[in-house]
Amino acid sequence: MSEQDLFGATDAPEDMTRPLAVRMRPTTVDEVVGQRHVLGEGSPLRRLANPASKGSLTAPSSIIMFGPPGVGKTTLATIVARQSGRVFEELSAVTSGVKDVRDVLQRAHDRLVSKGDETVLFIDEVHRFSKSQQDALLPAVENRDVTFIGATTENPSFSVIKPLLSRSVVVKLESLEPDQLSELVRRALESERGLKGEVKASDEAIDEIVRMAGGDARKSLTILEAAAGAVTHDEARKKGARRPIITPEIVGTVMDAATVRYDKDGDDHYDVISAFIKSMRGSDPDAAIHYLARMIRAGEDPRFIARRIMIAAAEEVGMAAPQILQVTVAAAQAVALVGMPEARIILAEATIAVATAPKSNASYMAINEALADVDAGRIGQVPLHLRNAPTALMKQWGNHEGYQYAHDAPGAVAPQQYMPDELRGREYYHPNDRGYEHEVGPRLEKIRAILRQAG
Repeated sequence: MSEQDLFGATDAPEDMTRPLAVRMRPTTVDEVVGQRHVLGEGSPLRRLANPASKGSLTAPSSIIMFGPPGVGKTTLATIVARQSGRVFEELSAVTSGVKDVRDVLQRAHDRLVSKGDETVLFIDEVHRFSKSQQDALLPAVENRDVTFIGATTENPSFSVIKPLLSRSVVVKLESLEPDQLSELVRRALESERGLKGEVKASDEAIDEIVRMAGGDARKSLTILEAAAGAVTHDEARKKGARRPIITPEIVGTVMDAATVRYDKDGDDHYDVISAFIKSMRGSDPDAAIHYLARMIRAGEDPRFIARRIMIAAAEEVGMAAPQILQVTVAAAQAVALVGMPEARIILAEATIAVATAPKSNASYMAINEALADVDAGRIGQVPLHLRNAPTALMKQWGNHEGYQYAHDAPGAVAPQQYMPDELRGREYYHPNDRGYEHEVGPRLEKIRAILRQAG
């Protein structure tokens, strides 16, 4: 869900000592703006937030919210509990153990039996729970002792046990779009719960905040609050000057650099590396360099990047430009020797080499087809004339008999069978007409014509 969705703008009295991001949180589902697929009529979260859902067997008993940091997962869980009239219990998977889980589940059960009060159990970073900790949740979820809401920044398909996942509705939340972040910042500037119009911000400054926030609403408000604090301490402000203005320069003083969203252990890692590889495959060096820069800025291991570039050289370029693999191997060795930050130049060179090279996946397809035959049992016997014959007995068996030494034949191609009988005539490698394979193709046809002459 977009974070503007969660930072709505009601102007109720608020403790102004609390962080701006906390003060700007909405208190009801209707205050949440955007991403109607999450909170539209009939959606799991809206149904669960309805007070009439208490005791209803049609309401979701378990929801897992999956999305990047700063998209309001905790806020949504709190809203659901408050608006529906349920008791809110929260655990952090980082600091809680199986005993903590069992204690809160026991309280929820006792509360339900003695008073009829239902409980929302919210577990942040549920992907950090071990299998045994997640297993401990299952009976209470199954019996509806609690309404379980989990939050995770990692794909629940890989981080949540299947029994719990099968009992849950997975809600995918999204980062805030730039225009939504901009609106959020402007609301916070004017809201009575925010900065109350005491500080102004130029359009350029707001754009800079949005850029640095990287889709994270909480971060955008944290940057805004820091920038507001910087300008309100200006000497001119102390002397009664007009409203202080946040400029891009001020924003720059409170943020050393924009933090790129990229979780090396989560989906962002796989999404960015996937886009990187596909950009090289698609011969777009500019896009490939962009994704390379994102990985570098996020602190990705340059050796990992170098390995992916080598694989792309073999898989995407292949025999269309076989020298590119040599370039990427040399680049990987150089990256290991040189290290960062200079290794970025080497990685960029290798990336551009792969992206701009002619493309062929013929080698990739050839080995896959051959493996498929082997896996299917289509292997056959090695022809006798190709077999090794180091002993007299093996020669008596016929090993090596009739073998033609290729270098003695015209063009070093002898008309003899190399494939097992069962696979005679099978062709795996089909060069295209790009790059070096443009030369390989016609030559290979002549070679195969000679080989087919074998009796």
